[in-house]
Amino acid sequence: MCEICDNYGSGSQPAANDPGGTSSVQRANVDLGGLRYEADAGWAKCPKAYAWMEVAGVAVDSKNRVFVFNRGPQPVLVFDSAGEFLFSWGAGLFSRPHGITIGPDDSVYCSDDFGHIVRKFTPEGGLLLELGVKGLASDTGATSIDFRTIRRSAEPFNYPTNVALSASGDIYVADGYGNARIHKFSAKGELLVSWGTPGDGPGQFRIPHGLAIDSAGTIYVADRENCRIQLFSGEGDYLSEWRDIARPCQIAFDRAGIAYVAELGFRAGMWPGTSAPATRDTGGRVSVFDRKGQLLGQLGGGDTPTAPGDFFAPHDICVDGNGAIYVAEVVMSAGGNRGLVETSCHSLQKLSLIG
Repeated sequence: MCEICDNYGSGSQPAANDPGGTSSVQRANVDLGGLRYEADAGWAKCPKAYAWMEVAGVAVDSKNRVFVFNRGPQPVLVFDSAGEFLFSWGAGLFSRPHGITIGPDDSVYCSDDFGHIVRKFTPEGGLLLELGVKGLASDTGATSIDFRTIRRSAEPFNYPTNVALSASGDIYVADGYGNARIHKFSAKGELLVSWGTPGDGPGQFRIPHGLAIDSAGTIYVADRENCRIQLFSGEGDYLSEWRDIARPCQIAFDRAGIAYVAELGFRAGMWPGTSAPATRDTGGRVSVFDRKGQLLGQLGGGDTPTAPGDFFAPHDICVDGNGAIYVAEVVMSAGGNRGLVETSCHSLQKLSLIG
């Protein structure tokens, strides 16, 4: 079993983390893509009763409210842009929180990977739509979330990971750990098209973990274990790919079309029997790319993973209307439970523009 499987596959539940960690240093000024940010690892003022074990996903709505999808007693925690707690929901709804996306109408899409289901909610947690059947995995031959056990691609879902929305309202789902496909649904939940098979060729995947859609409608898929981002048309036609990326988990675009990529790197969540390439042993980091896939800057690298502005296990990323970046990390299930990093390591950071 992989490190990610070990922690949750056995049903064990590690102790909840202090959301901001216990380090005496919570803030630092950092440079990313030619811009100056303040990295704040203690930004969210989370009620102690709701302290999370780790943050799997983070998303921002039209009001710049921040939705924190975490693996704690209240899975969805909502904060204002200053980090003040607003409200929560989701207790008992999810087998394991994984990905969260907010649509233009502020509807909230949540991927429950262990539940094999994707749901659409109101911002307050009212259920609007279900894709898949909770607890029912499609037949891919997979025996766990270890992608190496997949024997074939199949219909939705087998450990789905993330969602992206087109301008016309179509829903794209990365079906992720136990499958090797992207599924396109109508806004009403009708399956329209699927693509992808296991492998490393064009249009093939080894964990299509995250996805995003740019203003032109191009689909960007974080093909994590192939260390690349693949680009597709809205119907699944392969266009191109970005390489030299260290196990990307998710992509986010800002209003200018700049891409921000959360990269897990090669020090957290490594599969048994795998190791980092000799020339690419970076830890967790955030990379910034222009529209053509040219690297503009990088932050982190995992040398000081508990420090603000560095990372252990980046898993999700989003950008708000003011250009602030939020990075979620799965600290415990990617190795914190095994002592690879202090369990007090931050699981959510805010990077605010300061110049």
